Amino acid sequence: MSDDQQPLEIQLYEKRKKIHPRNVKGFFQTLRKLSLYLLLGIFYLLPWLNFDGHQAVLFDLPERKFHIFAVTFWPQDFIFLSWALIIAAFTLFFVTALAGRVWCGFACPQTVWTELFVRIEYWLEGDRNKRIKLDKAPWNFAKIKTRGLKILLWAALSLWTGFTFVGFFSPIRELLFYVWEWTLGPWETFWIFFYALATYGNAGFLREQVCMHMCPYARFQSAMFDRDTLVISYDVERGEPRVGGKKNRAEVENPGDCIECQACVQVCPTGIDIRDGLQYECIACAACIDACDDVMIRIGKEPGLIKYTTENQLEGKTTKIFRPRIILYMVALSIFIGLFSYTLLNRKDIAVDVLRDRNSFYRQVDSKTIENVYKLKIMNKGKSTQQYTITAKGFGKILEVIIDDKFKQRASLSGEVLNLPIKVRAAKSDVKHRIQNIELTIKVVGENGATIIEETKYFGPKK
Repeated sequence: MSDDQQPLEIQLYEKRKKIHPRNVKGFFQTLRKLSLYLLLGIFYLLPWLNFDGHQAVLFDLPERKFHIFAVTFWPQDFIFLSWALIIAAFTLFFVTALAGRVWCGFACPQTVWTELFVRIEYWLEGDRNKRIKLDKAPWNFAKIKTRGLKILLWAALSLWTGFTFVGFFSPIRELLFYVWEWTLGPWETFWIFFYALATYGNAGFLREQVCMHMCPYARFQSAMFDRDTLVISYDVERGEPRVGGKKNRAEVENPGDCIECQACVQVCPTGIDIRDGLQYECIACAACIDACDDVMIRIGKEPGLIKYTTENQLEGKTTKIFRPRIILYMVALSIFIGLFSYTLLNRKDIAVDVLRDRNSFYRQVDSKTIENVYKLKIMNKGKSTQQYTITAKGFGKILEVIIDDKFKQRASLSGEVLNLPIKVRAAKSDVKHRIQNIELTIKVVGENGATIIEETKYFGPKK
């Protein structure tokens, strides 16, 4: 094989080029800053708030108590978590179908912490050109000092983030005391350093690679887009042909408004060129809109060469906000939020499981009376000690409930599961069938005490 016939070697993998987004000001970046401060403020301050004698938000795994302000959830309330996740998913679908990836650009934890780390970098190293110049500069004392201080601040912020995260699961004031006294347990130590490392790696090192290569949302978002979805778009008809420089523009007949300043590319945190069309790497942060609008104003052109718009609007067609998928998401969201709210507002302070005695179907007390034996597992989901009254109804009559003396005055503490054996007696003549249904009513003693009615099977002799 001759030299000119040698097979062509194609590199399928390209070394990552570090992206240094340029700082930009504008309407959308102001919104991003407000979102950044709000979300970080909630995360870092919320564990320190107290409510009704306990940490306002605390997922206490050892005690199996999940405090969210006035409400305490238990493992038996898992259905609320399921519904909350379903509501969150449909909300994301609804927002994406309506306004694209605004979640990614303004509220995603990856975006929020990456933006915070980038601001620290900007504060220490300067804007884009200075950071690029510093990257290419040889290692000297000034570079080591700047980079070292940045790493130190990033590491401190990461550790505080890991500490705060663990503070949602372990009382944060106690956690701080243990850290101060160097008596922190092994699991708390592991998770603090684990989340610190995750924060540093994702926000300080990986950055845009998480959005481009690791986040599944970037891959399936297009399934929720249609021609009426708001996305960040470049107005090709207005911007083309692109011509840069006053001299070159003077030589071209009817040049487009785009002057090839590259501002939209320089401010993009994922390093894409929005003028190439909608791309999955775009996180809808709108930095390119603010940068382009600033350039348009300075050269005396109308802003909006890059803007939030829809494909239909760009083509001069009518944009429909209320379309079938939007209506479907709204209806589903309304149903789930309604059910969630109704169930939460009518949530009982007790949970009951009724277990039958498996040793015998029924017992013959005397020639006229039979009894069934049950074990009630009553969980106290309230915040105070509870006592209970048990009644039974079946066959159109009130049935006799027998409770051993040692259990009659038994109270259960908050969070305790009370195992209460009971016997339900009925007249043999009233039990017309082998198996019939009866109702057990468990009521918390006290004014406005919660009541639970459980239906169970009652066995009698074979007719």
